[in-house]
Amino acid sequence: MHETEVEARRADAAAEGGADKRAYVRTVFEQIAPRYDLLNHLLSFNVDRWWRRRALQRLDWQRAPEGRYLDVCAGTLDVGAQLARQPGFRGFIVGADFAVPMLTAGTGKAPADVLAPVAADAQRLPLADGSMDGATVAFGIRNVASLDDALREVHRVLAAGSTFVILEFTTPRWRVVRVAYHVYFHRLLPFVGGIISGHRTAYRYLPQSVAHFPAEPELARRMVAAGFVDVTWTSLTLGIAAIHSGRKA
Repeated sequence: MHETEVEARRADAAAEGGADKRAYVRTVFEQIAPRYDLLNHLLSFNVDRWWRRRALQRLDWQRAPEGRYLDVCAGTLDVGAQLARQPGFRGFIVGADFAVPMLTAGTGKAPADVLAPVAADAQRLPLADGSMDGATVAFGIRNVASLDDALREVHRVLAAGSTFVILEFTTPRWRVVRVAYHVYFHRLLPFVGGIISGHRTAYRYLPQSVAHFPAEPELARRMVAAGFVDVTWTSLTLGIAAIHSGRKA
């Protein structure tokens, strides 16, 4: 079997949540880290910046502006850096990700005494119970090996009354939008992403992982099952992405 076909099958299996998903995802993000930010902004036409701003508005960090916040699956620390720049924010942010090259690529986006990168798996966070005043995850929760384990772990480290915000891609419900979305996301994006990143299958995995991720109502249900209350979600940009938020009682 040709090497490219083998890698494509690994990507598809990981997107479906196979046993090797954790190892595959970690390897892929380590390899595409140097071009990750460029591709995010290019392939989303910079809309991803606006999505992140919307997600931070739901975090309700003003409730504890000097608090401690967690950005899980932090990647290149974009969300943490945006939070650090918010007028009036005087807190501290932990950016946790298990792909160290991604964290390294985000070095310098915010002062080290405000935003600290931590090498950690979302399913096993090195944080004390109830130690965080809020948490975010942007375009990363679908990459964890066990969604439910990650949701429970975030719930564990949050203090009572704290908010958890999830920003993630979704599949549009409107047929016309969905057709255009599939053409772009499953054909053009893998082609362009593969050329720029130098990784032939990483941008095959990414759209496939969205296709296998729970739809908005199901993700909300699983947040409730993990212990979150007041769970709501909002669609963005014709249903291409969605923001979910919930609170620890």
